Amino acid sequence: MRKTIAERELPAPRAAPVGILRGLRAYFRQEQARYGTLFVLPTLAFFLIFIVFPLGFSLYMSFLDWHPVRGDPEFVGIENYVELLGDKTFVKTVVNTLVLTFGVVAITVVGALALAMALNQGLRGTAVFRGVFYSPVVTSLIATGLVFLWLFDPQFGPINQLLKSFGITGPGWASSLKWALPTMILTFSWREIGYFVVVYLAGLQGIPVSLREAAAIDGAGSWGQFRHVTWPLLWPTTFFVLIMGVIRATQYSFGMIYVMTAGGPVDSTNVVVLYLYQQAFELFRMGYASAIAYVLFVIVFAISMIQYKFAGRLVDY
Repeated sequence: MRKTIAERELPAPRAAPVGILRGLRAYFRQEQARYGTLFVLPTLAFFLIFIVFPLGFSLYMSFLDWHPVRGDPEFVGIENYVELLGDKTFVKTVVNTLVLTFGVVAITVVGALALAMALNQGLRGTAVFRGVFYSPVVTSLIATGLVFLWLFDPQFGPINQLLKSFGITGPGWASSLKWALPTMILTFSWREIGYFVVVYLAGLQGIPVSLREAAAIDGAGSWGQFRHVTWPLLWPTTFFVLIMGVIRATQYSFGMIYVMTAGGPVDSTNVVVLYLYQQAFELFRMGYASAIAYVLFVIVFAISMIQYKFAGRLVDY
């Protein structure tokens, strides 16, 4: 009598590790796989050692009370994150970071688009101006901060001297409680705008000329061509500029602000990355600084997701 399917004895499942090992052996028997793995190993090792490990270790440190000069670390759970919620200085740095980011992104988007459209006209000498506009991007942030600190000097700076020649008393700029943050926005925007000019120029050159010609035949003027043809087709580029602008403004502004104001006066230019540095390398609160780093990550991620939700709808790939 035949056994039913339920009564039949099924073969015992193979152990997962054995199956994995056999799969790996079969994979490495292939010559292309062996050589490919050897070529990938240096990059993989770099990624694991210098990116994955620091990320994991900093997350672990954010749950510690660790002062390297005092003694061994002590596990405190989420106390560092709870302390951040009541830290008035940290809250102020978050507000300053948001204002700086919004100001820089707004200026760079408008300015970079205008300059890119001017460079896209095909006039003589355009190649020279492309290099001129991009040169600030490769300039050191420290050098940029020092130069603009001299330019915005309240007494002897060229900008206030120029205003004085017109009978205008210039502000204190970086040393003024009111003008310090706008000064940082102007300085960082000057450095970043060239990067986004190149991005917008690439986007403009990717738009077929025939579309603008068709719009002109239909009676659209320069503004109509920009509004109905150029701007909609530039939305993928603009979306990229918005995301990169937020990331660069929140992370790369540290060196410039540190040189020009060191976060002053009265924390009016102190941003999250600078506050993180102060906690880690001036006060040696490594655990607290790690918590700040992960909160900064959450802030940048949240802003990027908001941009993706509202601006990403208009992106058509």
